[in-house]
Parts: sequence; structure tokens; C-alpha cells
Amino acid sequence: MVRPRHLDHAAWWPLRPEARAAWADALDLELGDPERRYAAGRRARDLLERATAATAAVVGVADQDLVWTSGGTEAIDLAVIGTARAAERRGDPRRHLVVSAVEHSAVLRAAERLRDEHGYALDVVGVDGSGTVDPDEVASRLRADTVAVHLQHANHEVGAVQPTDEVARACQRVGALLHVDACQSVGQMGLTLGHLGADLLSASAGKFGGPPGTGFLALGPRARLAPQLTGDERQRGRRSGAIDVAAVAAAAVALQAADRDLAVERSAREVARRHLRARWPEVVADVQLHGPLADAHPGIVAASALYVDGEALVTALDTAGFAVHSGSSCAATSGQPSHVLVAMGALTHGHVRVSVGPTTTIGDLDEFLDAYAEAVRTLRATVRG
Repeated sequence: MVRPRHLDHAAWWPLRPEARAAWADALDLELGDPERRYAAGRRARDLLERATAATAAVVGVADQDLVWTSGGTEAIDLAVIGTARAAERRGDPRRHLVVSAVEHSAVLRAAERLRDEHGYALDVVGVDGSGTVDPDEVASRLRADTVAVHLQHANHEVGAVQPTDEVARACQRVGALLHVDACQSVGQMGLTLGHLGADLLSASAGKFGGPPGTGFLALGPRARLAPQLTGDERQRGRRSGAIDVAAVAAAAVALQAADRDLAVERSAREVARRHLRARWPEVVADVQLHGPLADAHPGIVAASALYVDGEALVTALDTAGFAVHSGSSCAATSGQPSHVLVAMGALTHGHVRVSVGPTTTIGDLDEFLDAYAEAVRTLRATVRG
């Protein structure tokens, strides 16, 4: 029987044991609506307040400046759309946004929606061959009517880390907000809003060992939001709708555990990442590694291979017991090349992303490389034959 190895932590981090226990404990409390004054509601409110305080402390904001969402995508959408519409409500005439070309699709589509439906101007800043923006290039795009810049911290496909602190200083000079998509970084790289220089920070619990379908948006003093979900005044009027208090409690415990174990986990992942980068080109010819060696996310390694269908490669590796991701040009769902790799000017064909966790071993990666080499040989023989 094939022993499965999970090498897709950038998409889904297995639930941490502490989070699983906290989730089960919360469900056993028979929680009610935290807005209600009866006992079940008070239990829920107390648990929600403690979870919010714990999470806010890790990311460096006040309790009242944390907004719980259904995940990273909603947090991003609220940051992009909510800040723009809040400015409109205040009578602010600014209608210009800046994003990088390698943002997550949640950022790009929200920004395009503002452009297409509300008349915003949108500047898209390119990246170098490692996937990194030039902060001076971002600064050069800022205008008197720039309302916000949206820039991820660590790229979800190649692991490039962006210079958010330098971009933040440029934003402050013109009075623009900086939203940082930190979904791949919170709980993994020891970040706070202050360290990033950001006005808003979006995060996903499923990326650091909490429950999927839970996320948050952290706000700095300059940030203002217009809610995108309306119907009540929950969360200080910033996001309507019920909160899954048990999941939020588990997310807070997961983030605390991640923060506690950060140094050990990050070191182990960095060793694994560098080992994989060093050996990958040795096992197969005509392979291009993506992203920087240094100043990179500790767990993400990506490569493309000539003469290979990326989805077929992922399927072959899955059969061999390895869960990895492909953003290749042959992706069956879209038929489009990875916009991140296109922006980098990189090889898009046969793209595979490996994202390691703290328990991923060197032995796991060597076995992955053996399976990868065999799969590539087989697929190339099929193409050439």
C-alpha cells in the first residue's frame, strides 16, 4: 500500500492537534448566538472574545480591529472592495489602485471588479525573474488619487517575499493604504501588522493548521471598511452574519501553537526547502526552478519541466502517494498558464509546486524526487513516442 505524503501545505495545512481539541471542546459547550444574553450566548461571547484577543495579540492589533471572515478569500475581498467603498462613502474622490502582477486571483479579481464596475484606474506592477516587485517601481505608480496598494507578502506559487515595508513608506508619503495578503505568511513567518508596515492584513486559518473556512482581516489605525455582507451590525458593522465561534476558537489556538513553535518549524522547513531546491535539477534534465533561494517562504519550492503535462504529472505523483499542486499551462480547469509564471517570464509547462510542512523529512523529499523522475521519464516517453 502506498504511504501518502502531504506536500501541499500552501493549499491546506493539516489541522493541528491543539486546534482539533479546542474545536471539540467548543462544540461540547453547546454554544449559542454570541449576540444573545442567555447562558449559551454568554458562553459563546466569552469564547469569541478570548479567541479574538489571542489572535489579535499574535498579529499586533487591538481586539476591536480584528474582523473574522469565512476564510482568506473573503478577508481579501473585504480589504480590496471594503476600503475603496468606505473611501467613497466619506466623499474621498480617489479612484486609483495598485497591485502586483503576481497577486492571488482573489486580489486581482476584486481589483478588476472595482475597475470594471466602478470606474477605478488599476495599475499592475510587474516582477523580476524571481517573482519580486521593485519597491521603487511601485512607488513610481503612486499618484495623488491612489486609494490603496494591495501586495501579498509571500507568493503562493513560488514563495517570493515582497518588500512590504519599503512599499509601506511610499504609501504613507501619498496617504494611500497598504493591504498585505499574508495568507501564506501568518503563523509561518512571525509577522505582525507593524512588521509589514501594513494598514490591513488578511489571513486564512487553513494555512497555519486551523479550520478551513475561517479567516480574518486585521486593521491598522488608518483603515476604514464598508461591509460587503450586510444585514446586521455584528463585528462593529464591518461584517454581518453569524460567526462559527467553535471554528474561531480552534483557529486562535492553532495560531498560538504556530507562533509558539515558529522557530523550530521554520528552521525544519527551510532545511527541507533548500535540500529540495538543490537536488531537484539533479534528478531530471530540462527543469527550471522558480522563485528566489534566499528571502523566500520557508516551505514553498516550485519547478517546471519541459515536455510534460503538469496535470498528468500531478496525477502520476498522486498515484505514487505524493500530494502536490500544479499551476501549469495545461491545467484542465482553465487551460491558461499560471499568471504568476507568465509575469516572471518563466517556463509555464509542467509546473509543480511542493510546499513542505514541519514534519516533512528529507527522506520524504528524496522519495518524492525518485517518483518525480520516474513520472517525468514516463510522460516524456509518451510524448516523444
